[in-house]
Amino acid sequence: MSTLFTKIINRDIPGRFLWEDDDVVAILTIAPITPGHALVLPRREIEHWLDADAQTLARIMAVAQRIGTAQQQAFAAKRVGVLMEGFEVPHLHVHVWPAQGPEDFDVHRVEHNPDPAGLDRNAHALREALRAAGHGAHVPAG
Repeated sequence: MSTLFTKIINRDIPGRFLWEDDDVVAILTIAPITPGHALVLPRREIEHWLDADAQTLARIMAVAQRIGTAQQQAFAAKRVGVLMEGFEVPHLHVHVWPAQGPEDFDVHRVEHNPDPAGLDRNAHALREALRAAGHGAHVPAG
């Protein structure tokens, strides 16, 4: 059975895409810790990060680093958080979020009902930062 993320990747349900290549996508989460919180995931369903090969993990982290750099630019973040846990959706994914201080690392402090227009603005800002950094070939129109 397809995971929620596979359904988003396949466009069966909507998602705010930030990055797409043959192996990896990045989307804005609908439950952000901070504005601009993104998820980086492989197109292929892998349940647990320990089941991924080194090449897949390296590619995911390379994209996560690009997303994090864009978050620093778009949100003037002092730091960028990274987390892999996979309890809610059994599809390998890396959380990447802009942070201003230690309080932004409280993973239990998520916004469960963010404003959709705000999410759209955040996705747009990240896409623009990624394009400005030279990654336009992998940034969808939105």
